[in-house]
Amino acid sequence: MVRISQTEFKKEVERFQDVALKETVVVTRGGHDRTVMISSSEYRRLKRRDREVLGLGDFTRGDLEAIRRAEPPADTAQFDDELT
Repeated sequence: MVRISQTEFKKEVERFQDVALKETVVVTRGGHDRTVMISSSEYRRLKRRDREVLGLGDFTRGDLEAIRRAEPPADTAQFDDELT
């Protein structure tokens, strides 16, 4: 992952577009992450996964056991009344 300032990004947009074909480019402003540039193929791959629906048969036994053992964080107890 490459992290660059917005100022540096503006100076060399084309270069960082090329970099983003191989790795993620994070553009910062004021020292904080602001935007991320990725290749269009990586974007399409992520969007496909976003829409992926899994059935129980897609999970391993380990996955299912991890789901069974999962406990919600303590700070979510305030929402328990919404379950009834």
